[in-house]
Amino acid sequence: MGNSLYQISGVFGLFFTQLTGQQWAEVRYYLLPISCQLDKYERIMVKSRIKECDSALDALRRRQEGKTFDRDRPELYTLLDLNDLAGVRILAFPMRRLSEINQILLHQFSSWQDDPVKENGTDETLAWKYFGLCPASDKVKGELQIVPMLTGLFWEIEHAAMYKPTPELKGIVREEEMKNRRGEVYKAIKAFEEEFEKCVQQTQNMIIL
Repeated sequence: MGNSLYQISGVFGLFFTQLTGQQWAEVRYYLLPISCQLDKYERIMVKSRIKECDSALDALRRRQEGKTFDRDRPELYTLLDLNDLAGVRILAFPMRRLSEINQILLHQFSSWQDDPVKENGTDETLAWKYFGLCPASDKVKGELQIVPMLTGLFWEIEHAAMYKPTPELKGIVREEEMKNRRGEVYKAIKAFEEEFEKCVQQTQNMIIL
């Protein structure tokens, strides 16, 4: 079977679900040394998703001149050009666990390319992101995201509210006032995490004394 857009879309769901499931299982396995030593208040959550067909088509369309497909040349378009067909997101709380997770996965996925998520207009890294060929495939690219849990949950709510049920709201995300409010959310999350870890450290020092 060829890999043109129209040929591959018919088996999209089953094939990529299997690949994503394997990648999810591998990530959970690699993180066992951390997961087994978490304190009661700490959390690590590993989530997987396959890129929905409509979303994949939109991503391919955005790459084309004029953002349209040439229907007479379907061989030019392939889902395999996309970097995030099979996605795994690792959510961690508190933030201090992120660097440990990142080190482990960097070792296991050393050939994958770094593509960090930055806050708009700044050099502030919101999440680590990597993409590369899935371990079980020599053609399909997967994506790993390592995200502070509170940030990741905020993204889920934002995405569900503005992209899925109400696509007409997509433009709102790019408005300056909304960007400012989103920036305030990120600052509040970071401040909460920093204060929380400070309180945990103080409590632990008191117990030692």
